[in-house]
Amino acid sequence: MGGYENGDSPAAAAWEGGVILGVDGGTTSTVCVCLPAAMPPPEAPGSVAVLSRAIAGCSNRNSVGENAALETLEQVMMQALTTANTDRSAVVAVCLSVSGVNHPSDQQRMLDWICNLFPGNAKFYVENDAVAALASGTMGKLHGCVLIAGTGSIAYGVTEDGKVARAAGAGPVLGDWGSGYGIAAQALTAVIKAHDGRGPQTNLTRDIIRKLEISSPDELIGWAYADPSWARIAALVPVVVSAAEDGDKVANTILHDAVQELAESVVAVVRRLTLCGEDGKDQFPLVLVGGVLEGNKKWDISGEVIKCISKVFPGVCPIRPEVEPAIGAALLAWSHLRKESKLQNGS
Repeated sequence: MGGYENGDSPAAAAWEGGVILGVDGGTTSTVCVCLPAAMPPPEAPGSVAVLSRAIAGCSNRNSVGENAALETLEQVMMQALTTANTDRSAVVAVCLSVSGVNHPSDQQRMLDWICNLFPGNAKFYVENDAVAALASGTMGKLHGCVLIAGTGSIAYGVTEDGKVARAAGAGPVLGDWGSGYGIAAQALTAVIKAHDGRGPQTNLTRDIIRKLEISSPDELIGWAYADPSWARIAALVPVVVSAAEDGDKVANTILHDAVQELAESVVAVVRRLTLCGEDGKDQFPLVLVGGVLEGNKKWDISGEVIKCISKVFPGVCPIRPEVEPAIGAALLAWSHLRKESKLQNGS
């Protein structure tokens, strides 16, 4: 991702115009970066001037509850400011891009909360985490589609005139089956089915038992419900990928099903927004984010997803971001400030 060392660049003089905070809040972790508000437009991903970076735990209120989520967000922002040798009085804009923000009422609650954290005339923007992920691939320009497949999954699209659409992203209870949680949950289910005779035998049994350091599938029930956090379950995805690469049929079926789910989510969004043009052949950017979509030696999930989408929309242009979503969030806030400044100056 974009290069930086906390607090070492640029010089303190660059902070005279204040600072911008960009927050990417997910189910697994929450990241905040601090940028100088007076920075010039970045010419390349590596030219983004990051003053500091901080990381904390889950900030998805649907996973940990609203109070815990807000505490995490405040903690990570204050840590980023401290590391940048500044404080909340220097903040001129914040973009919170957080999973679990799915409705205008969610946005308003977070806006009401953050307004009390920062004094002065700071500007605040609250979005779903998919928005920052998209911006990380387009360097702050909101146009195209993003596919996130990490602990959870979502496809989210924006047209140049601001229309939006999404698919999936409803959490594990409502079936994010292309997500890390969905893949791992199906693997655990396959092990239980194989153990009690309802499904085919699979090397996932051996591999998962070894990974969890338990003695038999009977112990999976206790393990799963002792701490049913989404990220804890999703952490088993590498075991499933490894088994599939070794030729396990059950693991391969799980991954093929995940590919189909993820591709269908993107297709649904692109079709609803006509991102592909009226004839379905126009080019459009597709930003790929999340651990599930990272390349593997043999089983390239993101590559298979692109193949499926290309059969429907040949103009898809996959982008793997060179900066992390938190920087995308900060660039969104920076872009909003520039636009507002131009409007105020009549330019």
